[in-house]
Amino acid sequence: MMTFVNNDFGDVLLHRSSVRDFDPSVTIPREELTAMIQETITAPSACNLQAWHFEVVDNAAGKDLLRQYFMKFNLPQLESASAVVQIFGDTQAFKSYRDLWNKAAADGRITPEKRDEVLRTFLPLYEKAPQSMLVADSSVDSAIAATQLMLVARAHGYETNPIGGYDTTKAAKLFGLDPTRYVPVMAIAIGKPAKNGKDEMKSARYPVDQVLHFAD
Repeated sequence: MMTFVNNDFGDVLLHRSSVRDFDPSVTIPREELTAMIQETITAPSACNLQAWHFEVVDNAAGKDLLRQYFMKFNLPQLESASAVVQIFGDTQAFKSYRDLWNKAAADGRITPEKRDEVLRTFLPLYEKAPQSMLVADSSVDSAIAATQLMLVARAHGYETNPIGGYDTTKAAKLFGLDPTRYVPVMAIAIGKPAKNGKDEMKSARYPVDQVLHFAD
């Protein structure tokens, strides 16, 4: 179990800000990056499908791939970050769904009867689903994971920048992935801020009463 550098949930959640200028001298060990993804995938997902995939870039060769499809205004984050995690939605995650629940039953975490109920209820929905639904569900799952990753990174003592400015038609192919299966959702740059790396302009937020309505 990881001992977080920052275990103050209020600070982790409320004081997150986007960093565009990281300290390029900082390296994040791959063991820690793996732990961060392990903590990220405890995030919720539709029907527990976990329809996400992570490509972690932490070296020059990987950044060369990202440069081929990132928009220019996102290059400062790319160039200076310790790592960039490209998150894809996996539209065929349902093909592993039976194995997931069989293992849960074999480990005693769920009864065989409950496993069968879950598979009867949810698996046919995805096996018969149109591609548009598979893209939408995997994109939502991956967006939830992206948010969790940003908070996990803060708990580890790092800052992040969520990146959506890139050519979505190129991302999967450049990582050697099937573009009909893997849908690029978001990239997360991770690292330690440079001296003035934090966003100096605090982003304005809409008043809560503008975005909130209690349905009576």
